[in-house]
Amino acid sequence: MNATTTAEAAVLDLEPIERTAQPLALQGTGAIAANSPAAMMMQAMSQGADLAQIEKMMDLQDRWERKEAEKAYNAAFAAFKAEAVRIVKGRKVTDGPLRGKEYAELHDVVDAVTPALSRHGLSTAWKLTRDEKDWLEVTCTLKHVGGHSESVSMGGPPDAGGAKNALQARASTKSYLERYTLKAICGVAEGGDDTDGNPPAPRAPLELIAAARDAAMGGWKSLAAFMKQRTQEERTQLQSEEHALKKAAKAADAAKEQQQ
Repeated sequence: MNATTTAEAAVLDLEPIERTAQPLALQGTGAIAANSPAAMMMQAMSQGADLAQIEKMMDLQDRWERKEAEKAYNAAFAAFKAEAVRIVKGRKVTDGPLRGKEYAELHDVVDAVTPALSRHGLSTAWKLTRDEKDWLEVTCTLKHVGGHSESVSMGGPPDAGGAKNALQARASTKSYLERYTLKAICGVAEGGDDTDGNPPAPRAPLELIAAARDAAMGGWKSLAAFMKQRTQEERTQLQSEEHALKKAAKAADAAKEQQQ
């Protein structure tokens, strides 16, 4: 097996929501990694490699950088998910059929996730990707400082309910889409989301959530062992965290494999 094939085989191909080709050309100090295609390319140039060979190696370098950025993103996202992010419902409905219900507004979600995202080199941004008379689409992108990013989109018609004028109806829908795409890309939910009218599961103490996410950082086996040691009540309390825990465990196992 030649050096180029070895470099390609060493990369674990994960399944992101969306890939973006953004470079991660240099390691920490700015020096080219000794095992990177760039280092091999420089060596080939010094030995008189022709233009076609150099172009192939440049293409390999680009793909290698994207894979490295993707792995860095997954490690950072796993670390973010290990934190006990709790979204506070800051708004209560005062009239209509949902009177008395509480929900989180956009700023509640932003305030909950931003500090934890920032600690791991992650940030979010929205873009209005469709702006039509009867339909709006918002795309939320989660970016990592290493260059990789993933996105999720959601669309809907202007919210014409209540006494809103045309501009308010569009603004209401845009805010709604921003809130839900942010929760989707971060994999978080406010307590009681998506219960289909059933009583929500008992809320887990923050200490239990933090311990479960620490276990997930060790991978599937670590998470399974942790859950096996929990009481039935604790497992029930952790049901709302199940998706996040599984995703963190999967990312942790992937990170281990790429380090071997």
